[in-house]
Amino acid sequence: MKKGFALIAVFLMVTLSLSAFASEGQMVLAGLDVQDTGHDWKNNLFFDRMAEVTGVSFELNQFTDNETWKKEKQGYQVGSSLPDVLFKAQLSPQETLELYEKGVLIDLRPYLAEHAPNLWALLESHPDWLRAISLPGGAIAALPQIDSLMSNNAMWINAKWLRALGLTMPTTAEELVSVLRAFKSQDPNMNGRSDEVPLTFTGLWDLRFLQHAFGWMANDYGVAVDEQGRVREYLTADENRAFLEWLHTLWEEKLIDKDGFSTPSSTRAITDSKATPTYGIVFGPTPMAMLPTEMTTDYELLVPLQAEGKQVYRSLLGELRRGTFAVTSACRDIPAALRWVDYLYTEEGCYLARSGLQGKEYERLSDGTWYWLDSEDIVANTVLRDITISEGTTIPGYTPESFSLHYDNETAAPVVAAISRLAAIASEPYPQVYLTREQQEKVDTLWPALTAYAENTMACFVTGDIPLTDASWTDFTGKVKAMGMDELLQIWQAAYDAQYGS
Repeated sequence: MKKGFALIAVFLMVTLSLSAFASEGQMVLAGLDVQDTGHDWKNNLFFDRMAEVTGVSFELNQFTDNETWKKEKQGYQVGSSLPDVLFKAQLSPQETLELYEKGVLIDLRPYLAEHAPNLWALLESHPDWLRAISLPGGAIAALPQIDSLMSNNAMWINAKWLRALGLTMPTTAEELVSVLRAFKSQDPNMNGRSDEVPLTFTGLWDLRFLQHAFGWMANDYGVAVDEQGRVREYLTADENRAFLEWLHTLWEEKLIDKDGFSTPSSTRAITDSKATPTYGIVFGPTPMAMLPTEMTTDYELLVPLQAEGKQVYRSLLGELRRGTFAVTSACRDIPAALRWVDYLYTEEGCYLARSGLQGKEYERLSDGTWYWLDSEDIVANTVLRDITISEGTTIPGYTPESFSLHYDNETAAPVVAAISRLAAIASEPYPQVYLTREQQEKVDTLWPALTAYAENTMACFVTGDIPLTDASWTDFTGKVKAMGMDELLQIWQAAYDAQYGS
């Protein structure tokens, strides 16, 4: 995942953490909150305020190193000294499944309707969310973060250049190429030099988001599910060959960044606000991924292009991040633990976790608009560190779209509005699933070598280092299949059927 995807949360200044002091017989809450956030759970107001609201307090066991936390989770066994709940748990799908099968985590499904009614109402109104967090067989071993405005990899186009050249926003692949050609040849930055980079990117990972211009998309494993529930792989598909041929044309015409495959984006990012802009289109969760803040006002979201009259776009993270909260088999009070976390699935809980208290850290107007009461410096160095908890590792809870859209910040507002428009179109090519241990081991065995070969070869097709001919394409698809693509496809189909099949 790219570093830039943390920018939205930081940019909007949303976060929250705690203070709760241990006493005899208190439940124990353990989890990961990395040092970079500055959070010290025992000196943070979040947990004290949660205790006031819910009547539930915890003895806190904060881990600040990811590797140490991983080893801690790996060592959990029934009968050993387990915490009552895991918060900011960073449970991978495989960890969730394995800890549930070992009896370390309990099935929360029987308790949610009664003891977490706010979360249960959300899940009942969104059956896909419920399926996504359910293990094969239906158990719910870990709870998610739900946010319809999760960061995505978007394209941001220099609207100032469009206006300077008398161009309109492109709506199709053909129109996009025309705009890129104009950016390349007509000196839109008006410095008398041919220094414009029409479209900058970082590797095939970015370029894959252009698949939508041809009416299809696939996830990082090269697969997608069609409307009939059939899982398709696109690495060896005719659609992928045509897409790579199109990218090669862009490369040959110097319409895409010549350094996109070889130089990190951090090295190519423009950092001087007084520099002459050279990028026509940039990829990132915000334009700030490649540009200084002062320059981002010239860039607008490139709305997903149309193919045969329809728009599709890949949702990078969907609306859920799984594995954020779990209850262990040692929990002394399951209803209380769920009552505590259920508050975070309310609007009030969202604000408490991300903004603090109204009238103290932020103010909220009658139209829903909210703003910080202190300076940005105090918010960044005190509020986000000592009062709120959402910064850093992922918290459980629900973030309504209105929370982000109503944040009163003239720089953030257009970016958030653009992300909202993109979210209305985007969807996951393949939904979140849980693999069995055997399936995961097979994926871990086959995929690394397969994807390394495929990524390198496809990049060479784009640059022309390997001419894309009938013979080279046949060789490529044959090797991909020989390295296990068909077997992987069967795994993805089986996992989808187990979790989403009727």
